[in-house]
Amino acid sequence: MKASAFVYPWDVNGDPEAPARIAALGVEQVTLAAAYHSTRALTPRHPRHRIVTAEHAAVLYPAGDRWAGRTLRPYPSGDWAPGDAYGEAAGALADAGLEVHTWVVLAHNSRLGAEHPDTSVVNAYGDRYPWAPCIAQPATRAYLVDLAAEAAVRPGAGGTELESLGWYGLPHLHAHDKTGGVGLGDAGQYLMALCFCPACRAGYGEQGLDADELATAVRDALEPLWQGAADDDGGWAGVEKLLGETYAAATRAWRDETARTLQEAAVAAVRAAAPDGFQVLLHADPVPYHCGANAGVDPAHILSVADGVVVPCAGGTGLLTPFAEQRREGAVIAANFTVVSGMGGSPDTLATDAARARDLGATQLRLYHAGLASDGDLAAVRAALAPR
Repeated sequence: MKASAFVYPWDVNGDPEAPARIAALGVEQVTLAAAYHSTRALTPRHPRHRIVTAEHAAVLYPAGDRWAGRTLRPYPSGDWAPGDAYGEAAGALADAGLEVHTWVVLAHNSRLGAEHPDTSVVNAYGDRYPWAPCIAQPATRAYLVDLAAEAAVRPGAGGTELESLGWYGLPHLHAHDKTGGVGLGDAGQYLMALCFCPACRAGYGEQGLDADELATAVRDALEPLWQGAADDDGGWAGVEKLLGETYAAATRAWRDETARTLQEAAVAAVRAAAPDGFQVLLHADPVPYHCGANAGVDPAHILSVADGVVVPCAGGTGLLTPFAEQRREGAVIAANFTVVSGMGGSPDTLATDAARARDLGATQLRLYHAGLASDGDLAAVRAALAPR
């Protein structure tokens, strides 16, 4: 199977050995960050640094003229990725014989939420999630669609992977996160993800709901969990049990349609800006009501819109099956494995894991993350991808 490794520009720029080292892993492609959220990243082999702190979400190239005069616009990066950091890294990687695809993070931006708080998801208690732009708001949707088109279609790129193209909820790898004290489970996480900004309140009204009554119902449904009751984690049935079938169905109808139409618009905008043959993939979870970097999608719908999906497999390969069952000819189903042992990955079992993924319908591999992994992890990847 074709394999691609995730890479940041700062893994490559300033390290002349990085492109050849990545190519030597046995991958044919790299998925290179072009627009990314804030992070603190290890660079174990870089000759000039060991830690890179990206202080806020930013584009890693010079933003274009389309943003002139607009309130919502991408932020330029700081000294962690100066100038056209993406373009510099992409050129070096291409010179090493690697196909380069862009990696674009969309509805995940803490600085946007801090500077424009009205753009954020608001939960049933009135708390804002500054890391989570509400994808129902027209101005936010326009910003995300244009960002997708610009960041995805960088010079020389053969395709893109769009991350966080959907709802973002409570779970967030925030600095010093202290939100794990109560086990909310799948249903509780859904209830805590429901947004009550003005756009979403109006959307619930379109579904025949009174937003104030819904917010009260959500708070009432969550109260036993705050008191220590165990969430039976019964998936969508658990949401219906806590919130009631009528409320649950109406919130899903609003949120599913909002996410689907945004995904359709973003993919269409990328294709309109891209050359022929440009590949558009989404980081996706086959459970439509799930939130996060791997957006919850309906497998049949998303494979009718995009060229394929990148599916998280850190917890096992089971999420591949709903996509493979669509049997859509030519669709890319990329199994995404963490190969950084310090982050819970298992590079030593990559060959076995890849074979299992292939048996379940995966057509490609994604390896997270060539820049973060130790030398030992990379050696295990080379061994797993070596021709047999």
